[in-house]
Amino acid sequence: MSDSSYTQERGVAVSAIETPTGDELLKILTALGNPHRMRIVAALAQGRNYVSRLAREIGVSRPLLHMHLQRLEAAGLVVGSLELSDSGKAMKFFELAPFAYALTPQVVAEAAETLTDQDQNENQNEHQDETRHRKARTQ
Repeated sequence: MSDSSYTQERGVAVSAIETPTGDELLKILTALGNPHRMRIVAALAQGRNYVSRLAREIGVSRPLLHMHLQRLEAAGLVVGSLELSDSGKAMKFFELAPFAYALTPQVVAEAAETLTDQDQNENQNEHQDETRHRKARTQ
């Protein structure tokens, strides 16, 4: 993302408002344009969490949660890390990445000028992923 600068304020990372490119903006809006992903962001706003607990809290399967977390991670909204528990079990933790975006007509217009053809492919891929998951849930 462009124009990002992070400072420490009372121990919390704070971001200056970022100006994403057109492709980045589409990725961010697509990631946040799903109710499950909005719930994930809301849950992670309370603090970092591991996949199994997050799936239970949100009420989705772990495979579906992983798909949504991948979208959020690709958009730069969450960060995942693999850690070992005291018992030696590998656990995947996720937390929010610091972000702040201003969505104004000017930002959208500037972002639109930088769009590439990849946005069409990403939207098609997301639709295909969600269709596959819907079919898997009904079987």
